[in-house]
Formats: sequence, structure tokens, C-alpha cells
Amino acid sequence: MMPNDLTEQTRTDTSLPADTTLLTSHAIKVLLVDDQAIIGEAVRRMLVSDTDITLHFCSDPAKAVALATELSPTVILQDLVMPEVDGLTLVKFYRANPKTRDIPLIVLSTKEEPETKAEAFALGANDYLVKLPDKVELIARIRYHSGGYIAQLQRNEAYRALLESQKKLAAELAEAAAYVRSLLPAAITGELTAEWRFLPSTQLGGDALGYYWIDDDHLAIYLLDVCGHGVGAALLSISAMNVIRSRTLPNTNFLQPAEVLSALNGSFQMEKHNNMYFTIWYGVYDKKQRRISYCCGGHPPAVLITGPDAATAQPVLLQTGGTIIGAMKGVAFKSDVCELQPYARLYVFSDGAYEIFQPDGSLWEYDDFVRLLTSPAPQGISDLDHIVASITALHGTNNFDDDFSLMRVCF
Repeated sequence: MMPNDLTEQTRTDTSLPADTTLLTSHAIKVLLVDDQAIIGEAVRRMLVSDTDITLHFCSDPAKAVALATELSPTVILQDLVMPEVDGLTLVKFYRANPKTRDIPLIVLSTKEEPETKAEAFALGANDYLVKLPDKVELIARIRYHSGGYIAQLQRNEAYRALLESQKKLAAELAEAAAYVRSLLPAAITGELTAEWRFLPSTQLGGDALGYYWIDDDHLAIYLLDVCGHGVGAALLSISAMNVIRSRTLPNTNFLQPAEVLSALNGSFQMEKHNNMYFTIWYGVYDKKQRRISYCCGGHPPAVLITGPDAATAQPVLLQTGGTIIGAMKGVAFKSDVCELQPYARLYVFSDGAYEIFQPDGSLWEYDDFVRLLTSPAPQGISDLDHIVASITALHGTNNFDDDFSLMRVCF
């Protein structure tokens, strides 16, 4: 016969499939709560040949909830008719306790009335057996309910691990985004002004931008966008940006945009960079000639708004039709030149600035973005801040799917 409080049969769990080895292994653990020791012994004999099932017996209903909390069984077998504490009351207690709330509960009772069964189910029981059931049926129900509960525990564990992984990844991406931002240039003020807005996406894209004086008369302006997202894309964009701003491409005249793109294409072939490529717009402003020479490598055209004055200025798309950087060796790139009129304002951007899904699911168009660039900003707000606010409002959130990069140079 079993002792009146608690007896444990130590078993080795063999019930879990092999593909759960990365998750915590949970043995089938049964807690039987019944005031009759003879019932405990009968159930023990039913389960003794199933070596993967551990049985715990509790004959004192007053200790049942505390014991269930301590043991964390995979199923509870609960008698209904007991002295001092009614079995249905215990069902309510199990479901009110956060640590036992989800444990499958099988009611064992001599009562067969539909009303009693209905009440047990209404209070949270998962199953109802008239005792003592057949051995085969009891074991089948124990395995069924324990299997579902173990799957739930492992699902919750996997979900917590996923949340933790996402938290760590978000921290890494935020750190990478901060590093990218730290490499971007300070604003230029004076006769010529230049500044930018960079909003990294939730996954961090591969945008990088910059401008620097090659000499006293020539300002280099560039913006590149690496395919894909994540730290890898950001690292490639940083590498390309550092090569451009340090002018370390061999045998390259950085005053000639086509030469720069040809050299970048030769140095950043995608098979050597985890099959990643990038697009780029690169231009050189000639202060004395008051003109821009430029070249595109698969990048969206820059928009130059120029004219005799601000009121009559019109947008000009600066594009040359070159291919993406890194896809093919030996590609020829061509530069073009645009003369600047007295009023001239240049916008260079990535496709993340205008490929915006609006709340209704429709995609904003490039032409719509150009119209936004040419529309005057409200008084007291900079044009860049006005553009960012307008696009954020269109998107319905400030969490972008791709990096948002926008640079403006006023000549």
C-alpha cells in the first residue's frame, strides 16, 4: 500500500520526440489527489509498467494545491468526493493559482450525473473519468493531456527564447545604427550648406552618405545603399563609405564620378562580399564652373531643383543609367554634367525615402516624392524636417521597413 502523503516513482523520460532536444525535456509527471490510499495503490499498479511516467500521490486535499505548485505535474488526477475540501473547490483553486492554472486536470469520481460533469468542466477541468477507469484508457488520457501540456511548455520556452534573441538583435542593430550615424559628416554652413536626415529601419539597412571637399573648389557628394538588411549590410556600406571618403581606391581620380564607380565596382564584387551589392549616386560640385558632374550605379536619380529663383525653379532628375555595384566585372560607367542656375538645391536619397507603404497598403510613388521635394515647407520648419514628417505621416509609423536617407545641398 502507498503512504498517505507522497510517494514518488523515479522514471526516465522516453516520451519526447528527438527533435525537442534543444528544448527543456519534461517527464510525464502525474499528481493523484484522493483521500483513499487504496485508490492510490490501484493507480500505481496501473502505471508501474510505463516507466516514463512518474506518479505522486497526495491523500490530504488541504495540501494538494501547494504540492501541485511544488511538483509542477504534467497532469492532475483529482477526486471529487473528499472530506474537508470538496474536489470541485480544489478545481477552482488550481485554476486560480498562476502556477497550476494551465496544468491539465482529469476529474476522477464515482458520480456519473451529467450535472456534476458539466460543473467540473465549467470550473476548468479538462477531462472526466468515472473511477476506476480501465488501465488502457487512463494511460491514454494521461499521455494525451501530458503531451499537449509539455508541447505548450516547450512552445512558451521557445517563445521566450525568441523574444530574448530579438531583444539582443535589436540592441545589436541599434548599436550598429548608432555607429553608422557617428560616421556621417557634420553639416556644412556658410555660402554652401549641406545636411542630412538618416532614420535606420527596424532591421537596419545598408545606407551610407556623405560629402567632403576634395580640394578648395570641388565638393564630393555621395549616397549608397547596400542590398538587404542587418549588420552585414551595414558593415559593407561602412567599408564602401570609408574607401570613398579616404580616397583609397587605386588609380582613381575622385573628380571623375565614372572613374569612382568603376573602381568601386572592381573592388566590391559581390562574390567576395557575401553576395551583397550596392547602388550609389556620386557627384562632384565644381564651385568655379558652378556645375555638378555625376554618375549613377543603379541608384534612384538625385533631384536638382534649379532656376533663376526659388519661385521659378524646376526639378531636374540627375541620372545616368549605370548598373549596380558588384554585379559584373568590367562594367563601363558614364558621367554627365548639369549646370546650376542662380537658385540650386540638390536632394540625394535612397529608395527607402519614397518606397513607402501607406496604411491602406498602397505604395507611394517616386513622382509623389519629387512633388513633395518641390513643395514649400511651412514657415519655421526646415525642408528636411518637413519631408520626414510628411513621409512618416503617410507611412502611419516611424518604424520604416528600409533605411530612410535624405541629403540636401544648397549651392
